[in-house]
Amino acid sequence: MLLFFIRHGDPIYNPDQLTPLGRRQAEALARRLAQYGLDKIYSSTSSRAAETAAPACELLKKDMTLLDWCNESHAWEGFAADNGNGGMTWVFQQEKYIKLFVSREISSLGREWYEHPAFEGTRLKEGIQRVQGETCAFLASLGYEHNDDGTYTSIRENSERVALFAHQGFGLAFLSCVLDIPYPQFCTHFDMGHTGMTVIYFPETQGNVVPKVLQLSNDSHLYKDGLPLNYQNWLRF
Repeated sequence: MLLFFIRHGDPIYNPDQLTPLGRRQAEALARRLAQYGLDKIYSSTSSRAAETAAPACELLKKDMTLLDWCNESHAWEGFAADNGNGGMTWVFQQEKYIKLFVSREISSLGREWYEHPAFEGTRLKEGIQRVQGETCAFLASLGYEHNDDGTYTSIRENSERVALFAHQGFGLAFLSCVLDIPYPQFCTHFDMGHTGMTVIYFPETQGNVVPKVLQLSNDSHLYKDGLPLNYQNWLRF
């Protein structure tokens, strides 16, 4: 199986929708996906994610299945915290959490990183456990049961190409769970741009399956269509 995780296009968060640039990004992505096809298309219930998936559904003549557990609003409840200025921001954007996340003290806790006293008063434990449970159930529905050692058992043959359109805040937690990389390490060292496409290969092997990232937040479809390659609309590369 190939699992495509795709972040939504350039957004307007309120009201929840794509900008004109975001719609062009989604169309460019759809043309890329149409070259080899998809068997299943899933999307967060957020409008900006569903609008990003819609052109691919149209070109490939596939229905979209909406998954509310992927909605960014649920991730916000678990992975946002008080920023000290009277507001809430993602923990992966706050210097105090970034320094904690990359510390040996946190990495030494492994999968139980959230038990560190520094995270008392946050909802990080509940957040990651929710995403982990939903991710395991989603992958099991596709034929892969998660094991405690970080591998998966293939419970049925699956050569499908499956796409999930969702969000940055959710995606960092989701991918950390799929790959069994602790969230503190994943969210501080990896990120994704608008319509960035991450491709994860689940090899059909005897015994346990170890998923492998083939591409992370690839945006070559934007380059092909001459669209701006701006990370979060500020960094050009």
